[in-house]
Amino acid sequence: MIASILIGLVVAIHCYIVVLEMFLWEKPAGRRAFGLTPEFAAQTRTLAANQGLYNGFL
Repeated sequence: MIASILIGLVVAIHCYIVVLEMFLWEKPAGRRAFGLTPEFAAQTRTLAANQGLYNGFL
């Protein structure tokens, strides 16, 4: 039972990171979570989406 709870926690964390990196990267919530400037977020949007997709597959 403890293992199932921990697995669920890991899944929830990965889903949260996927949403942050793929959809909220340039939004205030995403920039605040990662400490990004608007300019840097715009320049690295494609890289972040790639990272988010990778986290989604994990």
